Amino acid sequence: MSIDELEQCYRTAPDTVSQSQWQIIWLYARGFSVKHIAEVTGYCTNWIYQILRRYDHDGPDGVGDRRYQNPGQPPLVPPDIRAKLEQALDGPAPDGGIWTFKTVAAWLEQELGLDHVHIPRGWELLRQLGYRPYVPRPQHRKADPDEQMERKKTARPDYRDPKSSSKRRKLGNMDDR
Repeated sequence: MSIDELEQCYRTAPDTVSQSQWQIIWLYARGFSVKHIAEVTGYCTNWIYQILRRYDHDGPDGVGDRRYQNPGQPPLVPPDIRAKLEQALDGPAPDGGIWTFKTVAAWLEQELGLDHVHIPRGWELLRQLGYRPYVPRPQHRKADPDEQMERKKTARPDYRDPKSSSKRRKLGNMDDR
């Protein structure tokens, strides 16, 4: 491409990523050093060399934002196993208790045929599915539940925290309460 065509591509680029990449190519074609281009554009010299190599190899198709073409790593838990876990979470855990991060990790080990699944993976998956850990509220051993309920009923409204019950969002059940 001629210098004028490169400038035209730079001026009419559809997005800022390709615009800055066309600017780098245009400046290099005009004879500017890579160091000067780095100072002007704010990119490091390694990235400038990579953009120039892509343009030399692929031509105009090598210019642009390639992040959307990268599919990323496949998920640890395939969709079919995830659906199977959602169904399993409706019932009791394999050990007969409630589902915990550890039991989910153990269930995943068994289903995926892996040697080890870290417990945080069980936590991540439960949170993604909308569950929260079931931890009973602490109670003093001498507390009288009837007296506490009576105190809540007779408390003045200005002493209650207005945000505590109205803003709370339940993410899901960990057991059949």
